[in-house]
Amino acid sequence: MNNKRLKPVALAVAMALNTLCLGANAQSADSAPKAEAGTTPAQLDQVIVTGIRASRQNSLVKKRDADSVMDVVTAEDIGKLPDKNVADAVQRVPGVNISSGSGGQGGFSENDRVSIRGTNPSLTQTTVNGHTISTGDWYIGDQSGTVGRSVSFTLLPSEIVSTVEVQKSSQADYIEGGTAGNVNIVTRSPLDFKKQLTLEATVQGLYADLPGQWDPQMNALVNWKNDTQTMGVLFQVFSESRHERRDGQEVFLLGKGTIGDPSDNSSAVVAAHPDLNGVSYPTQIGSAAFTQTSKREGGLIDVQLRPSQSLTLDLNGFYSRFKGTNLDTNFMASPSNLLGQGISPTRYTVVNSTLVAADFPATSYNANDPQPGGTQAFPGLRDSIYRPNAGSSSAYLDLDAKYKPNDTLTLTSKVGYTRGIGETPHDYGYEAYLINSPMSYQLHGTKGPGDVAFPGVDTTQFNNAANVTNGGSWSGSTQVKDEESYGQVDALLMVDDGIWESVKFGLRYADHKRSAYSVNYNCSADPSAPCMNNPGQALPMPAWSGTVSPANFGSGLNAGPNFLSRFWTLNPNDIAAWQSTYNNVNTGPNYQSNFTIREKDTAAYAMVNLSGAKWRGNVGLRVVNTHQEGSAYSVEVNSGDITPINATHNYVNVLPSANFKFDISKEWVARIAGSETMSRADFSSLSPAVTLNNINLTGSGGNADLKPIRSINYEGTLEWYYAPQSLLSFGVFTMDMPSYVAFQYAPKPYLNTATQQIDTFIVTSPYNVAAKNKGFELAWQQPFWKNFGVLANYSYASGHTADGADLVGLSKSTYNAELYYENEGFSTRVAYTYRSSFLVGLANVTPQYAAGVGTLAASINYKVNDHLTVALDGLNLNNPVIKYYSNAEQPQAFYTSGRQFFLGVRLSM
Repeated sequence: MNNKRLKPVALAVAMALNTLCLGANAQSADSAPKAEAGTTPAQLDQVIVTGIRASRQNSLVKKRDADSVMDVVTAEDIGKLPDKNVADAVQRVPGVNISSGSGGQGGFSENDRVSIRGTNPSLTQTTVNGHTISTGDWYIGDQSGTVGRSVSFTLLPSEIVSTVEVQKSSQADYIEGGTAGNVNIVTRSPLDFKKQLTLEATVQGLYADLPGQWDPQMNALVNWKNDTQTMGVLFQVFSESRHERRDGQEVFLLGKGTIGDPSDNSSAVVAAHPDLNGVSYPTQIGSAAFTQTSKREGGLIDVQLRPSQSLTLDLNGFYSRFKGTNLDTNFMASPSNLLGQGISPTRYTVVNSTLVAADFPATSYNANDPQPGGTQAFPGLRDSIYRPNAGSSSAYLDLDAKYKPNDTLTLTSKVGYTRGIGETPHDYGYEAYLINSPMSYQLHGTKGPGDVAFPGVDTTQFNNAANVTNGGSWSGSTQVKDEESYGQVDALLMVDDGIWESVKFGLRYADHKRSAYSVNYNCSADPSAPCMNNPGQALPMPAWSGTVSPANFGSGLNAGPNFLSRFWTLNPNDIAAWQSTYNNVNTGPNYQSNFTIREKDTAAYAMVNLSGAKWRGNVGLRVVNTHQEGSAYSVEVNSGDITPINATHNYVNVLPSANFKFDISKEWVARIAGSETMSRADFSSLSPAVTLNNINLTGSGGNADLKPIRSINYEGTLEWYYAPQSLLSFGVFTMDMPSYVAFQYAPKPYLNTATQQIDTFIVTSPYNVAAKNKGFELAWQQPFWKNFGVLANYSYASGHTADGADLVGLSKSTYNAELYYENEGFSTRVAYTYRSSFLVGLANVTPQYAAGVGTLAASINYKVNDHLTVALDGLNLNNPVIKYYSNAEQPQAFYTSGRQFFLGVRLSM
């Protein structure tokens, strides 16, 4: 342990304790009674607040009472958060960012990841009722590629939530893992309900305007408790279907990225046009159409027993499964194939060393070539990827016990198991080549999608042998499993001696395992069998029923008239049938993507709770030991053989923390906090394997020697509770991370198994580097004129690594604005959220940024009577376009998912 790391936090703790102790004799032993902001207890007894105002009031009370820096989102009623999605709800909190997909996945209509203060979502710890939860990912890129530690909020329906606590400063009794902070989802407890029997149900129809489909949404809750308040049972179920459609354009960048690279034939282009030497160019430019039909279903059960006033037992179980059938197709122009085969453009434009526009002549193509596409030039290709029944699941079973043998001692414990699975049972990929055609393209930078044309070719016709031929195919399956068994015990001992209020200490043990396993399929090795890889075998084309892209494809992308929007599509069942016939032999595990990471974590902590007349606080220390074992497979450089490799590490982290709250007056509250926090590196980053892509000669590898991400944090806030349900606050924070994880790339020689020759691959790998992040948060909310109210906040973050690189996930500016109206039976709200551009990660070896984007949401609720409410919710009402880019001249993707409307009724009794 490096004692120098502890000095800044320890010094702050010592100074704060010294200041407090000097004034201890002059302070009353009892702290001032807590009152709702801007009111007196008598006023609270006289006013009954419900709906939006009640949720705001409850959130502010919990925020003000907390010892640490925390924001709280409270459900307005049973099963009703302010937003349809938990991630959407917490994005209204200052300093919180959300995204609708992980890095490289693109965006979808439902938000899925949460991060705090401009950091990577993996640095945010997500818990449920204070314990960990494992989740899977439905997207295959997250299953077999970037396997992080962030929780997928797709699996967490908002109906299960009572409150969400966004814990920004750390305490010793928090589970380690949240370098930037924690998001704790609190579910309801059966004995907390007011009525002995509670029945709630919501039935809605979801209309998504891009696919033009209605889908059913249903959730229901039953809660019962006996009249002696000694037993309660809560049962919830949910079933939510959805049609997803995402229109887009994707621009792929070559791994090496320049004309004239010696690994291809583009030197012939340089010979004809010397000014193109070293110029970057797009590999492919594609009209990307994604569709999904999905269902999320599951439930929650909670059994609570209180056999005596001193003992409470709570058994809580949850299961959620998301299953989606996905079709991802892309009709692409292929400048890289033409330039790589030495075909020069007849017209071109270069801006900032990027080939932003080019016209290419028609080239002849021999469909009987033994290696189609390997030695011939073709101007375009079409990927059709069908993944039926891909999905993810999350489950946990948790038993809590609370025992209070006397007035001075409280014992609590948790023991449980949680498991998450992400799987793609079938990954069917078919590729066709567009041949014998000229091609032209024109990029428009980040302004909007580029133009693509194949003059003289009808792109809506698949069965034209003169222009379309079989290309390539692939098939496989993937499953990732994440599971953890945990147990902890805590003790709270009341002291009540001067400023010493209580002491809390505890132990926790967790056994965590993450494994990824995938299998490849190929055609038969029998040379007489029809097969894509057997020379001379002419495979028939897949069946085509005349299907084409939707007539309004790309209408929400703000594309120009020359955007490629009309093209043939294949029926997914026909893709599966073709693959089952010609690509159905199990060739064994995909060793490059398979790995297992196992961690055994032991933690112990002690924390002192302090209080005085107008202040409270806690000072604590958490010590964590992590034993980590990783196993994967390595590709031998010269032979291409796969050999197993293992790595073992053990490390200890000492995590001090201190939080102090000062009640300056009835209206003013100040807080200061300091802590050291840690997050373990992403699972895929810890895998010692290297995965290679033979097509563009790139690869990605892990680093089993990565250290955990540590951060020394300081923050302070000033809060003014100047009226009921009102707050004006300002906070500052700083994060000093000596072992942040960033990514770098370097050329490395490996055997190209497609050509059986040694090639130079550009391999991306993670490494530890120092980084810093700092910023401020400003928040305001209050009801005002008559029945209106407003919420607004702004967050600023600025951070870089020691070598000047941007931090993944950091948006410099984020703001929220919400206006609501509420009377006795009617309420409505309009909310707008904006986050500025941020670094998503690396796409192959090129930095990928997401452009700034804002989203608009609204809701209307009409309470017919005490048992029936009609509700209408709208999401993504401004139909935002999500943009990814490398720089101003190198766009990477444009996506839109349309608007979603939820219309239904809520029933209660």
